Amino acid sequence: MLHITSAEYVDGFRVRVGFNNGYFGIADFSEALQGPIFIPLLDPVYFRTFSIEGHTVTWSNGADFAPEYILHLAQTQTHAETAGATTR
Repeated sequence: MLHITSAEYVDGFRVRVGFNNGYFGIADFSEALQGPIFIPLLDPVYFRTFSIEGHTVTWSNGADFAPEYILHLAQTQTHAETAGATTR
């Protein structure tokens, strides 16, 4: 079972996350904040108030994301940065 073991705010809507499988990356949540429960997270000050509970990143209003989805975001971000670096 995939778990988030660390989470640190980076900037904007990006969080550096570590997983129990040894993967570390930066997850960009900017495109994922859709739907009523995520509206408060659009406030950058509130977005930074996350914590790790139940093996994932959560906010006090009950918003959270599955660790597998956060891993996908982090891997997508890493792939995009790598692709951009090789095409410049």
